[in-house]
Amino acid sequence: MSAGSGWIEDALREHDHAERPENPDGRPSLPVTDREQQVLDRIDRARRRRPRVREERVTMSHGAGGKATHTLIEAVFLDAFRNPLLEPLEDAAELRVPVHGGATSETARIALTTDSYVVSPLFFPGGNIGDLAVNGTVNDLSVSGATPLYLTAGFILEEGFPVADLTRVAASMRDAADAAGVCIVTGDTKVVQRGKADGCYVNTAGVGVISRDASLGVAYARPGDAIIVSGPIGDHGITIMLARGELDIEADVVSDTAPLNGLIAALLDAVPGVRAMRDATRGGVATILNEIARAADVGVLVSEDAIPVRDEVRGACELLGIDPMYVACEGRMVAVVPGDTADAAVRTLRGHPLGVESAVIGQVVADQPGIVRLKTSFGGTRIVDLLVGDPLPRIC
Repeated sequence: MSAGSGWIEDALREHDHAERPENPDGRPSLPVTDREQQVLDRIDRARRRRPRVREERVTMSHGAGGKATHTLIEAVFLDAFRNPLLEPLEDAAELRVPVHGGATSETARIALTTDSYVVSPLFFPGGNIGDLAVNGTVNDLSVSGATPLYLTAGFILEEGFPVADLTRVAASMRDAADAAGVCIVTGDTKVVQRGKADGCYVNTAGVGVISRDASLGVAYARPGDAIIVSGPIGDHGITIMLARGELDIEADVVSDTAPLNGLIAALLDAVPGVRAMRDATRGGVATILNEIARAADVGVLVSEDAIPVRDEVRGACELLGIDPMYVACEGRMVAVVPGDTADAAVRTLRGHPLGVESAVIGQVVADQPGIVRLKTSFGGTRIVDLLVGDPLPRIC
């Protein structure tokens, strides 16, 4: 699938069919810049239409983190469950819980998140479904500004799944929780008939406390802000694809799955005014950039040369025809900070073992709101849209 599918194709088609003055030879008489602006205006209008699921049945694209996923969430789940706590669609909900017994009606700020993991294969270079589930949940809490404290663990097991493999998964979760400083405090187990699942699925929920007096969210991005990525992108997605053994490609790459709570705490302590953070999982960095542009109604401009990508990952992506910007990470985050704090933010991130290759990759701009543009290595500029689906399904 190309980044030009979906609403961009609809907008271009509408643009081509629009009535415009023409030259005698049949070509449009508008200058190129005016034509480009018309396309951008139509893209913006297409994006603002009420989301609607066109398919009659759920497809793999609906779980891939791209445009189909966003449409499904907004048209079905957000429409059904809409409330002020859900509507921001951040990685964790911020809850205010009354604190009883005090002289005043104080409240504590709590972050709550949940996620399910269906990665295939279950075991891969650098990790497995167990530590992936713990790290992913810890990271969703951390990018929301919370200190992760407690996790749940739910297992859906297929009849015939080896107990030895389940033991390995549980041990990995224990070790990952210890490394992140969290406790797994409750859970659930279900077993389904042989052939009704794919070995093992894991669901987690996480609770953390928000102690800093700050509000984070992609809707807070402002023109002039800097966009930072905490390290090379695409390691996890490419590792999973190669681990499936379906392609005759060898690359020395392992998953980047890791807990980001220490890295994020260091950033929040050192840099005031952090606007937003997201961990770049399904849909990759490109999806996060689009979420920033849409939620804050701003433009996003990034530089291809500034985005860190390992040579092995870039080479594998070129062979597979995949853009690294859409490939999932499991130990990387994207941060939006005020422009005048960008140097301090990068310096702080590089001082942590998980952030040594952090880099500013672009900025938030006022023009072309809702659009993400990429300055290519060849000197041109292209639009980075949400993919409809994902070329790498079931990566988490």
